Amino acid sequence: MANFFLDNEHLKFHLTHPLMKRIVQMKENDYTEAQSYVTAPIDFEDAMDTYEQVLEIIGEICADVIAPNAESVDEEGPQLVCNEVMYACGTQQNHEALINAGVYAIYLPRKYKGLNFPMIPYVVANELISRADCSFANIWGLQDCAETIYEFASEELKDKYLPMINLGYTCSMDLTEPDAGSDLQAVQLKATFDEESNCWRLNGVKRFITNGDADIKLVLARSEEGTKDARGLSYFLYDRKDKAITIRRLEHKLGIKGSPTCELVFNNAPAQLLGERRMGLIKYVMTLMNGARLGIGAQSVGLAEAACREAEKYAGEREQFGKKILKFPAVFEMLSNMRTKTNAMRSLLYETSRFVDIQKLFEDKARTRTLTQEERTEMKYFQRLADVYTPMLKLVSSEYCNQITYDAMQIHGGTGFMQDFPIERMYRDARITSIYEGTSQLQVVAAIRGVGSGVFLNKIKEYEAESINPDLQPLKEQLIDMTSRCEKAIEKAKGYENSEMYDLVARRLVESIANIIMGYLLVLDANRSSVYTHSARIFIAMTNAQNREKEAFIHSFSDKELASYKTTSGLSCEELL
Repeated sequence: MANFFLDNEHLKFHLTHPLMKRIVQMKENDYTEAQSYVTAPIDFEDAMDTYEQVLEIIGEICADVIAPNAESVDEEGPQLVCNEVMYACGTQQNHEALINAGVYAIYLPRKYKGLNFPMIPYVVANELISRADCSFANIWGLQDCAETIYEFASEELKDKYLPMINLGYTCSMDLTEPDAGSDLQAVQLKATFDEESNCWRLNGVKRFITNGDADIKLVLARSEEGTKDARGLSYFLYDRKDKAITIRRLEHKLGIKGSPTCELVFNNAPAQLLGERRMGLIKYVMTLMNGARLGIGAQSVGLAEAACREAEKYAGEREQFGKKILKFPAVFEMLSNMRTKTNAMRSLLYETSRFVDIQKLFEDKARTRTLTQEERTEMKYFQRLADVYTPMLKLVSSEYCNQITYDAMQIHGGTGFMQDFPIERMYRDARITSIYEGTSQLQVVAAIRGVGSGVFLNKIKEYEAESINPDLQPLKEQLIDMTSRCEKAIEKAKGYENSEMYDLVARRLVESIANIIMGYLLVLDANRSSVYTHSARIFIAMTNAQNREKEAFIHSFSDKELASYKTTSGLSCEELL
C-alpha cells in the first residue's frame, strides 16, 4: 500500500531534528499534559511515535485518496449552486477522509479537541497533502485561521469555534478587495456596530477569497469611520450559518481548480470583533499572513517533490536514440538540479518552521505566566528570525517550485504539454505560489529588513561556528568566501544612499543571502546524514556562480554615477536602468 510519508526519507529526517526535543517538551508543558489527557505523551519518544503514526495515516490518505482524486478534481472543480459552493466530488471525499481520521486541528490544544502537535508535524502534513493535490492543500491549510482565533479571540469565541475545527468545519481569511490587493491598508469593507443586536454589521465586497464559502470566516474591515490607513481596520469573525453573504461568482483560474475562489458581497452580515479594534491589519492579519506564507512554503515543497518524482519516473522509462533519456547528460543535470533545489528549499522550510514553533511556544507560555528575562530574550531572538526567514522562505520556495515544475515538463517534452500526464496540472498549479499571500516582490520588501539589520548575517555566523566533519570543510570554506563577498555587496548597496537604487538591488541581496543560508543548512544536514552531501556540493557550486553574477551587478555602478544619484532626488527606476 502506497504511503507518501513512508516513501520519503527526508520527512522523518527533518521531523527528528535535534531541536525537536526542546520543542516537544515546551509544547507538552514538560509532559504534564499526560496528567489531564490520556492521549497526551508521557515523554519525548512517546510524542514522536504519535507524530509518526498520525503522519503515516495522512500519508496513506494522500496516496490512496487525495492523489488519485486530483485529476478528476481538476476537471470537475467546484460549482456555485443556490448561493452555495459545492466542492468537486473528489474534494469532498478528501475532506471526509481526513475528518474521519481525526487529523484536523493538529496543533490546537487538547481542550479544543485538537491533537496539540507542534508546528513541525503540521508542516509535514501540509507538504504531504500538497504533493497529493496542491489545490486541496488550500482547503486543508486554511485551518491556520484557528491559530489566529486561539491567539487573539475572546474565551467565548474560542470555546465556541475552536472545537469545530476537529469536526471539519472549514475556514477562510477574507482580506482582498477589488481595490485592495497587496495594499491591504486600502480595505474599504465597512463594519458598523449594531447596538440593538449587540454585534457588528459588515457591508461591502471581497474578491479572490480562497475557500470563500467557508464555515468560519475571518474578515478584515474598516471599523473606524473617516480613516484611510491600517489604524482604522479591525478583524471580525463571521459564521456561515447566518447566511448574509451573496457569492457573486466563482473565479475561473489557470490552476488549483479544486480550491474555490470567490467574489463575495457582505449584506449587513452579523459578525463578532476578534481581539481589539484597530489592530486588524497591524497585528492579527500580519500574524495570520506569516502562517499562510509558511503554508505556501510547504505547498511549494510538496508540489516540487511531486514534480521531481514525475520527471524522474518519465526519464527512467522514456527511450530515445536507443537509450533512456535519463542517461543523457543534459537531462541528468536537470534532474540533479531539481532534486538539489527541492532538498534545499525543504531544509529552509523546516528551519523556518522551528523558529516559528519556538516563538509561538514562548508566546503561549506568556499567556499563563510571566516569562523570565532569559525567556523573553530568547523569544525575541526567535521572533526576529521567524519574521525575516518566513518571507525569504516564501520567496525562494515558490520561485523554485515554478522552476522545478517548468523543468519537469521540459523533461516530458511534448507529452508533458498534454493532459495525459500529471505534470501539466502541476505546472499550472505552481504558478500561483509566487503570487498569492504576497507576491515574490513583496516578500523581498519584508525580507530585506533581515539584510539591513544584520539578522541574516548573524545567523550565518552561527551556522559557520557549528562543528562539521572534516570532509565537509571544503564546502564550508566556499560558504565563508560567499559570505565575505556578500557582506561587501551589502555595504556597497548601503553606500548608494538612494532608496530607489537600494530597492533595485534588494532582491539580489535577499537571494544571495538565501543561497548562503540554504548552503549551510545542506552542509549541516550532510553532517547528520551523508544522503545530503551530493546536494550540498551541487547547490553550493550552482549558487556560488549565481551570487557572483548578483554581486557584479551591485558593484557595477561607478563612483561618478553614485555621486550623481546621491544628489538627485526622485530618480526613477527607468533612469537607474
